[in-house]
Amino acid sequence: MEKYMDTSLACEERAQLLLEEMTDEEKAAQLLQISYNAVSAEDYERFQRLGVGSYLHVTGEETDKLRAAAQKTRLKIPPIFGIDAIHGHALLNGAVVFPSQLAMACSFDRSLIYEIGRATALEAAADGIDWTFSPVLCLGRDLRWGRIDETFGEDPYLAGEMGEAIIKGYQADNMITACAKHYIAYGEATGGRDAYDSEVTERKIREVFLPPFEKAVRAGCGTVMTAYGSIDASPLSANRRMLTEILKEELGFEGFVVTDWENVRSLVTKQHAAENLKQASKLAVEAGNDMSMNTPEFYDCLLELMRGGEIDMARVNDAVRRILTVKFKLGLFDGKKRPPRGTIACEEHKELNLRSARECAVLLENKSIGDTKVLPLSGDTKTIAVIGPNADDIRAQYGDWTFFSHPEWKDEVEAKGDYYTVLRGIKEVFPKAEILYGKGCGVLEADDKAVEEAVSLAECADAVVAVVGDCLAINGEYRDRADLSLTAPQTELLKRLKATGKPLIAVLVNGKPLCAEWLKNNCDALIEMFNGGDYGGLAAAEIIAGKLNPSGRLPISFPRHSAQTPCYYNRYDGWHGGKYVDIEAGNVYDFGYGLSYSEFEYKNIRLSKTEMEKGESVRVSVDVTNISDIDGTETVQLYINDKISSILTPVKQLCGFERVRINAGDTKTVSFEIEPEALSLVNAKCERVIESGVFEIMVGKNSEEYLTAELVVK
Repeated sequence: MEKYMDTSLACEERAQLLLEEMTDEEKAAQLLQISYNAVSAEDYERFQRLGVGSYLHVTGEETDKLRAAAQKTRLKIPPIFGIDAIHGHALLNGAVVFPSQLAMACSFDRSLIYEIGRATALEAAADGIDWTFSPVLCLGRDLRWGRIDETFGEDPYLAGEMGEAIIKGYQADNMITACAKHYIAYGEATGGRDAYDSEVTERKIREVFLPPFEKAVRAGCGTVMTAYGSIDASPLSANRRMLTEILKEELGFEGFVVTDWENVRSLVTKQHAAENLKQASKLAVEAGNDMSMNTPEFYDCLLELMRGGEIDMARVNDAVRRILTVKFKLGLFDGKKRPPRGTIACEEHKELNLRSARECAVLLENKSIGDTKVLPLSGDTKTIAVIGPNADDIRAQYGDWTFFSHPEWKDEVEAKGDYYTVLRGIKEVFPKAEILYGKGCGVLEADDKAVEEAVSLAECADAVVAVVGDCLAINGEYRDRADLSLTAPQTELLKRLKATGKPLIAVLVNGKPLCAEWLKNNCDALIEMFNGGDYGGLAAAEIIAGKLNPSGRLPISFPRHSAQTPCYYNRYDGWHGGKYVDIEAGNVYDFGYGLSYSEFEYKNIRLSKTEMEKGESVRVSVDVTNISDIDGTETVQLYINDKISSILTPVKQLCGFERVRINAGDTKTVSFEIEPEALSLVNAKCERVIESGVFEIMVGKNSEEYLTAELVVK
């Protein structure tokens, strides 16, 4: 037996022993990932013979065939199979489709996110997958960006907490390895233009965008993906400062870095940083990329560089060692045991998915008609009109990154799994009511006849549930959006429904916040589902019926107007006038906002000490009382503000949150430990420091409603 097959040795030692046996050709092959649908049949067979390091978008029985092919190579190095399982193993039709990352973040529930990661890992591993390109740790700050739905929202602390939880879930028992992406500041591209230049400084990166990746590294994340774009005009794929000096050396990242799709080629064709692919390959590897995703020519270019002595072999060997170490940790060399195929869409995972949908739905409005709140609807409601383009559209409800849209677009396919649109949910939850359904219009297409039919149905109903939002044509990768308004056909439909005088309950099915001022002012109730996965429609129906007391909170702010973006809560102060002259100040809905059927009162905020030395921690506590007669869950949120500092600091910054179940009439004391890091800033020299001064401590129900206390740091 070869020494590197000795399972008593550490994975790093086994990787080094195997590396010493490898030829240049075998090393170059390990640094390449290919997608079956992006190379010719001849190249696909060639890379099998060469022992390519990784495959993308290959699942099921095909993974077994490719593993068998790898066993015919000299060293029998197994490939690692990757896929974008970002809200469940959703590229496989029939697997559980969890809510999108943006929807997940509405739960503010670390344990739930861990369980989602764990279930996703089990289903992916059962289908032959070793590696998920998740979590997305980009921040959703510019809402024009098409990929907002993939983020955990606008806040670095929340993104870091959610990211850490799902990474630990993915990697539990080394079932699969995670990939924190897209490194770094990808979502901050100018104008929300996907893969464009991010005009940010290193200080800003360290303050805002790096913290979630730091948590990912501390959580042991196996891989990191390089973003498409550039930082201050320096392409990330060739950015040694970001990839090597900061990520690997400073943060101590020990896994491997993979480029995004064809990043090496883009250095030539889009960013014009290299004259040819050979030069681009050298730039990418020496910057710190360890694996090239789907630029097949990379293999021959790298081999030529190695044979000609034109590339740093220490860097090549380091890349190979990192890749092999991850493979050893996953047990790929040792006959890894995979979950049975029946794990996919098992009852346990379906139950978790339903819990996810319930925790992720957010109640935004619930007005009164007379002395009675519109929601929940009475169980005696006789007739409900369910109207709207997204009322019975599972494609819109799933959002991006499912089998409908990847790895290629599919128009004819039908979903195999069990799922609930809002229409199905209403029918099931209100079994005694007559349910009238009319689409009314498309998200993008007007239909005068369908509008008239929908209005007629609404006039016959006791209440109207209008399900609107967006669709895959205007949501997701490659679909940046300048106008965030609800589309004209939907707006006209809603106005006609409002004119009937019937209670108007709107449900949003969408991949990002929309300009929701008309909805806020005109709807009697409003529920935000985002892309709620298989059971989003059932959760929304349960809220409408009062069978579910909503607990979701917004991880992202809602603007009044498209030109108001970005509109994130943790902004700087100093804006002359504090508002645009032609719209009201503030957002339609703020970060952390969400209603409940319970009512909670906050009292008696207190600190364990009001003065302390730098480097100490402090405990903050608050009493939260459920003053209603309904048991409920409250998400208590902690923010801080450095009142005087050497550089601009946000007006407030989230640094803690806890979901607390409080029965009707009960009071619970909720406490947070504020660690020194939460009081730090990144100064003009890019150093993270704590400065003396007064800090405002805020504890409350969202970023705009809170109690305050002051802490002096000496």
